[in-house]
Amino acid sequence: MKLEILTALAAFAFIASVTPGPNNLMLMASGANFGVRRTLPHLLGIVCGFFVMVILVGTGLMQVFVAFPVLYELLRILSVAYLVYLAWKIATSGSLSRQKAGAPLTLWQAALFQWLNPKAWAFTLTLVTVYAPTRSLAAVAFVAIVAGVVNLPSIFIWVLLGERMHRYLGNEVRLRLFNGCMALLLLATLYPVLGAGPG
Repeated sequence: MKLEILTALAAFAFIASVTPGPNNLMLMASGANFGVRRTLPHLLGIVCGFFVMVILVGTGLMQVFVAFPVLYELLRILSVAYLVYLAWKIATSGSLSRQKAGAPLTLWQAALFQWLNPKAWAFTLTLVTVYAPTRSLAAVAFVAIVAGVVNLPSIFIWVLLGERMHRYLGNEVRLRLFNGCMALLLLATLYPVLGAGPG
């Protein structure tokens, strides 16, 4: 891969990773409610789940959706339902005691969530289409590795931001207000899903 293309790939991965979306909003809420250490499995689950998603989509999984369009609709319904559930979970997790605030997503939950995350799908499809057009395993794997290397520190910023915010959320009311805002922002990420079609 030429240096210019690699630079463009890394820049795209950074912009797509660091901008707000369901993963980053949940990481910030988790950092505020549970701290950095307890949020690390959630963070690593995103990176691992996204890597697997790029590999599978890049090497042919999209053909299943082309052959069976009803799967796209099912995925969209599941995405909406799960994001609503996660928004409710965030909205009701306010407690200054991090031990009483519930539990953050596990590595496996975060990895599986990528398959229901609209932004992860858009990110994956762009990566595969633009940067691995041959769809060879080597090309797709290289793109997935570069995206993963860029993704990890980019999304970690949101965990740190949440951790820092915990210091300023000094009472239950402010923490619950913050969690309510995070839940509403997470629900707002559903807009593209509800208005999008398979084409």
